[in-house]
Amino acid sequence: MQTWRAWIVSNPSVMMDKPVIVGTRITVELILERLAAGETIDDLLEAHPRLTREAIQAALAFAAEALRADVVYPIEVPA
Repeated sequence: MQTWRAWIVSNPSVMMDKPVIVGTRITVELILERLAAGETIDDLLEAHPRLTREAIQAALAFAAEALRADVVYPIEVPA
C-alpha cells in the first residue's frame, strides 16, 4: 500500500480543515466512527462509492500515526 500521505489531505476550505480522503469530502473521522460503531469496510464501500479499500486503510494508518505523536489524550476513569 502507498503511504497514507497519498490518500489523506487537509484544506481549510474543505470540511473545516479536517483530514479527508483526497478528492472527496469523506473525513477520516467519519471512517473511524463508522468502523467503531461496528460497520464493516464493505458497509462503508457500499455507502460511499468513491471510497476504496486502500483509502480506508490509509485513514487507519493516518489515525495510528497521529496517535503516536507526542500529545497527551486525557482519558477519564469512571469513579
